[in-house]
Amino acid sequence: MSKVLIFGHKNPDTDTITSAVSYAYLKQQLGVDAEAVRLGEVNNETQYALEKFGFDAPRLISNVAGEASEVILVDHNERQQSAEGIEEVKVTEVIDHHRIANFETSDPLYYRAEPVGCTATILNKIFKENNVEVPSNIAGLMLSAIVSDTLLFKSPTCTEQDVQAGKELAEIAGVNLDEYGLAMLKAGADLSDKSLEDLLSLDGKEFAFGEVKSVIAQVNAVDVNDVLNRKDELVSLIKQNIEENDLNLFFFVVTDILNNDSTAVVVGDAAEAAAEAFGKELVNDLVDLPGVVSRKKQIVPVLTEGL
Repeated sequence: MSKVLIFGHKNPDTDTITSAVSYAYLKQQLGVDAEAVRLGEVNNETQYALEKFGFDAPRLISNVAGEASEVILVDHNERQQSAEGIEEVKVTEVIDHHRIANFETSDPLYYRAEPVGCTATILNKIFKENNVEVPSNIAGLMLSAIVSDTLLFKSPTCTEQDVQAGKELAEIAGVNLDEYGLAMLKAGADLSDKSLEDLLSLDGKEFAFGEVKSVIAQVNAVDVNDVLNRKDELVSLIKQNIEENDLNLFFFVVTDILNNDSTAVVVGDAAEAAAEAFGKELVNDLVDLPGVVSRKKQIVPVLTEGL
């Protein structure tokens, strides 16, 4: 049997990386020659989790064609968010918790999508369904994913299933959930070593809203002014990105992890329409988004309807 590669979306976050590693472990226990790989650089938050539980980052690949004939997608399904060369390989499984868009296959596949806060919450069920025990270090990775995607259970994407899975995995991992979770989130919100170019690509995803080609990027911060005080330079870089990638909209969200509010830097031909979708006025390329922390549940659906 040839090797199966497992990976999440470009510009990977903690759920993407740790779910790939965790699901590769499970598939290996079931006799599959599976390898977790990544499509981008590891961010500070994810690196904190990997080091905490004794893992190296998965191997980086730029193009999946030639690497394997079969792949499994975790934490995404939209083609523009996936690996280069994805059209040349067979997708055998998808484990995801996002909307389904711009995705099709020529063959039947195992597709598992659930409206929960994190891919790892689904994986926790799959471990149980296959009677495979979750080791403590894998439990730590899965816990990290849940903490990241739900902002320690404060995000509106969080479900009771995520809370229960998080508590269960914390016990297996042998960590204090609240203490570890806050430390990990703060590690991810430390932007001191990041350039503005880094911030734009750190967690950016491409979306198509009708004819509007867009990127929605998001960073977490303890103090949003660490980013917004450099807004003019940021807008200049965004305009360059829009031109290079033929975008209609770049929606850059800076989220305050302590107060659970966000401010978006919105640039592009569709910027005014994007602001109007939230019932807001675009002022100096900024839109205030009180109470908004989730791209998946509070931003993408609004832009989908509005644009």
